Amino acid sequence: MDIAPFGLERWFAEYEHEADIMLAESGIRSLDSSRFDLDAGELGYVIPTNGDPDFRAEVGERYDRSADEVLFTCGTQEANFLAFYSLMDDDSHAVVVTPTYQALYAVPEAIGDVTRVALEPPEWELDVDAVADAIRPETEVLVLNNPNNPTGRYHPQEKVEALYDLAEDNDAYLLCDEVYRLLDDDPLPPVASLGDRGISTASLTKAYGLAGLRFGWLVGAEEVVEGAWEWKDYTTISPGIIDQHVARQALGDSEAEILAENRDLAGEHHDMVEEFVADHDLSWHDPVGVNGFVTIPDEFEGSEAFCRAVVEEESVVLAPGSLFGYDDYFRIGFGLPTEELEDGLARVSACIERHRE
Repeated sequence: MDIAPFGLERWFAEYEHEADIMLAESGIRSLDSSRFDLDAGELGYVIPTNGDPDFRAEVGERYDRSADEVLFTCGTQEANFLAFYSLMDDDSHAVVVTPTYQALYAVPEAIGDVTRVALEPPEWELDVDAVADAIRPETEVLVLNNPNNPTGRYHPQEKVEALYDLAEDNDAYLLCDEVYRLLDDDPLPPVASLGDRGISTASLTKAYGLAGLRFGWLVGAEEVVEGAWEWKDYTTISPGIIDQHVARQALGDSEAEILAENRDLAGEHHDMVEEFVADHDLSWHDPVGVNGFVTIPDEFEGSEAFCRAVVEEESVVLAPGSLFGYDDYFRIGFGLPTEELEDGLARVSACIERHRE
């Protein structure tokens, strides 16, 4: 197995630890553990290792799926990883809509073959015909991230259903990473609810503010979930007992309050970044979630030069668009606490204005 280095994570490793402000974080600000009962009892394995059956049934109901069509994982990252290993071998092919989180194309590329279908700026609109043209007889999975990371583009339901129909017509699956879905005030139905050929992955990280739990799930056809579970025996074995204990609370009576708070915060912060973008004559596609993909100022030769200037001069981490294949853009995350966002935007503004003098 040969897999490309994870460019975004290596960038963070270079700068995040020493920087004052992380303005490239892609999730909502973290909740305090004091909101939850942390007494999970005996700290053994979760048994069975695919997750508590009653809890899996509760999560499955959200997708019109059974408990046996749900696998609990260590975040969405593991859910996607296991899904690809369940679906693909070295003779398989995947079609991946990009730009997107690197793992969504790097992992299937390490297993089989991948065709990337690009969203075109500035609207980042999904071209269903281009996806159709990329499908081969050996295509096992179409891959979408909706809402999209890094652009914040929320592809409409008719486009998602068209992709699902393509997958079904070609005996393939549509896998949709939906980690930002519930940050929208009126979220689309999850892809796993569209039919047997739909697979949804998600977690409590991005929309719930519980990144430290590392709790996610994969929902899909029973044979896909069974295959993923077989691989999971060689990765994390079972979800963490404390993770599952807190997850039941977050998806239970606390859920409506948590999501309402987080949506309000995302909306307020969106407006702050929108003003920043306008003030500096930059542009973006109006995003859903807490990520924006913003054009770099004209004074800089590419996204990496801009982001290095910001972190070295102002101690603020941004994500270069080159890591997503678009050197004229940078990714900004606006889910962090309000005071940090205000400070971070002020520092980035100072850097831009300094280079315009």
